[in-house]
Amino acid sequence: MDKAAPLWKWILLFVLALVLGIMGYGLLQSLAGLVNNPILTFLGATVLLVLYFFAVKLIERTEPSDLPAERIASDLGLGLLIGAVFISCVVGLILALGWANIEPAHFTWKNQFSAFMLFFAVAVGEEILFRGILFRWIDERWGLAYALLVSAVIFGAMHIGQPGATVWSCFAIAIEAGLLLGAAYKWSGTLWLPIGIHWAWNYVQGDVFGVAVSGSDDAPTFFNTIMSGPDIITGGSFGAEASIIAVILGAALSAMFLYLYFRKTKKAGMA
Repeated sequence: MDKAAPLWKWILLFVLALVLGIMGYGLLQSLAGLVNNPILTFLGATVLLVLYFFAVKLIERTEPSDLPAERIASDLGLGLLIGAVFISCVVGLILALGWANIEPAHFTWKNQFSAFMLFFAVAVGEEILFRGILFRWIDERWGLAYALLVSAVIFGAMHIGQPGATVWSCFAIAIEAGLLLGAAYKWSGTLWLPIGIHWAWNYVQGDVFGVAVSGSDDAPTFFNTIMSGPDIITGGSFGAEASIIAVILGAALSAMFLYLYFRKTKKAGMA
């Protein structure tokens, strides 16, 4: 959206984009819940990406730059790696501190595939809404600092209705995920990287380690991770996302992405 556009027009189109994003994500969630079919869930998420592409062209009168086809494999793959390593480090440190035990669990590959596709849909829907619309529009109009702050706060606050949620868990999500995903989006310039991080983070946490994902922990898993330490370390019933370890690692990773972004823009300015 042109930053020189009148404020009233910017607000009107921004609200329209948000409403469409919320409706699209809501329909995707309803589809996933009703059909319970991993292939249809994946196709639904793919359709939502296509709709986002055309909505940007229609509302903003510009070609979307954050869904480059040539970077799907590289950015999505990097995101999956970062998300998996990140949450593995969080759980691993809790285990190393002696405040959790891990044991095998019973699972089926069918359930794992369903969970993998479900978390893809969650990542797509939330990243379109919070990074593709909320973060990007504010960034283009008001700047990076405001975009990071507003998108992170709202992203954290939306988790208040989850089981076991507290003010602390919402703050933790805002810092370790809201800032991290916004910084990753800004550095990469694509939605593929934050989608990959978000996707792997949720799947590995919930369906590999068996840790609650934002308070929900009823999925079949590879392992059962039984937390026994203080909530500030383990995250309590909300899950490892509410651990101070996740907050510290997420903040550090956010700072790294921002450093890489500013270094890249500085080099571009000197070229």
